[in-house]
Amino acid sequence: MASRLVPKVTSKEGESQCKEKHVVLLSPVGKLKISGCETGLHEIKLPKMSVLPSGRAESSAACEVCEGAEEMTEPLKQCTAWLHAYFCEPARTASLPVPAFHHPLLRRDSFTRQVLWTLLRDVKFGEAVSYKQLADLAGNSRAARAVGGAMRSNPIPIIIPCHRVICSSGQTGNYGGGNLMKEWLLSHEKLQKEKLAY
Repeated sequence: MASRLVPKVTSKEGESQCKEKHVVLLSPVGKLKISGCETGLHEIKLPKMSVLPSGRAESSAACEVCEGAEEMTEPLKQCTAWLHAYFCEPARTASLPVPAFHHPLLRRDSFTRQVLWTLLRDVKFGEAVSYKQLADLAGNSRAARAVGGAMRSNPIPIIIPCHRVICSSGQTGNYGGGNLMKEWLLSHEKLQKEKLAY
């Protein structure tokens, strides 16, 4: 796949360019389109699921790079390794480095950034929090709706686990990859966590 230039937020003094690379990871939930540069990940685009993968939340399906392997930057290699572990060997994710992020939303000082970093840091594999609980963790207990907005704008889903944020009622709520994918990811984590407990 061809590289293209995109704006890179570097500092307040100005902007420079970075060469964006693309890779497609075939995963149990479909093809994940991942973009990034030498500095870090730009985004992960999720496919929309119209049916649940066979085998329920089993992770036996292959998880491999199917496009762009020859152009992978270090952050893209780390990302695909982390996602492979997430789907196939979840216990390994804790020992793998989280790739650097290079998306303007994650570099600006904002409540959205604070929420996403809090989610990444505090809500572990197999756990779920409500929008209100995440607002509390991020320091503004009255900002549950703003947390919903932060989840919608998350450029790095799965790694920044917005699928772990659910409604106070226990319902799953919405998800960028569709509700079926959110349900699958939550089931996958619950099943894998139960396996690790034995």
